Amino acid sequence: MPTEHPTAPPARDPAGFAVFYEQQFDAVLGFVTRRVDSPHLAADLTADIFVTALENAHTYDARRGTPVAWLYGIARNVLSSHFRGSTRELRAVARITGRRLLDDEDVSAIESRIDAARATRHLAAAHAALSEPLRDVLDLVVLDGLTTREAARVLGISPASARVRMHRARKALRATGPTRTDRHDIVLEATR
Repeated sequence: MPTEHPTAPPARDPAGFAVFYEQQFDAVLGFVTRRVDSPHLAADLTADIFVTALENAHTYDARRGTPVAWLYGIARNVLSSHFRGSTRELRAVARITGRRLLDDEDVSAIESRIDAARATRHLAAAHAALSEPLRDVLDLVVLDGLTTREAARVLGISPASARVRMHRARKALRATGPTRTDRHDIVLEATR
């Protein structure tokens, strides 16, 4: 789970943003690797997320959530844009020219993250049976470590709706019956 850093992303301080980037990098890369299967794509999307965060650092409002919740909101938008093939995402990738190519160690580290995420997805087969709204709340709370209130803000729904969706997701996971694995128990425990 990400380490929370109460400091806002610095809007006009490149050195300060570099520190913010270092603090939040693992959380953002983890968010991305749980959703894509290519190490190169994961690296590109993570870079896009931080470029967008840098461009929009002035919009961060601590009253609306933690910095990591703000970054997850940006990450969700960037991933959606990518999967829709939006022109905005394509322009962001074009702006990131001259980046360092991934070496074997980088690829191996990202592949390890992807393999771990894939194994988790396969162990939680019931997760795939959940509707998208239930999965979105469950993922933000269990996998990304947000509170239900923060997940509601990322998804643009009320906290009450997020709590109802969490309840329904837990109920559906409990209903998987005797074939349920220890991983299901961990997920159910983490959502309480």
